[in-house]
Amino acid sequence: MNNIVFSTNPDSNYSDEEPKVETLAPERQKLRVSIERHHRGGKTVTLIKGFVGTDDDLQALAKQLKTKCGTGGSAKDSEIIIQGEVKDKVLTLLQSLGYKNSK
Repeated sequence: MNNIVFSTNPDSNYSDEEPKVETLAPERQKLRVSIERHHRGGKTVTLIKGFVGTDDDLQALAKQLKTKCGTGGSAKDSEIIIQGEVKDKVLTLLQSLGYKNSK
């Protein structure tokens, strides 16, 4: 939603539509996998950052990783959070799905 109330520009194009984001192919994605312990209440999580694509595709990848790792987690804002220290397993799973090896 844009916050424009009035404009003197006659050529302005006002649209409430969100820009469409296309999901990059797995081999073009540059995902970074890391372990984080800060701001998590003492819990360790595995972070996957840098996903470029739609929220539905992000959620689908997160679900696949959570299922294969047997843990919980969440996905939002181009970031997947997997509970626990499963970095090696996540890297192996991402490589098997065609994603590049970005550590």
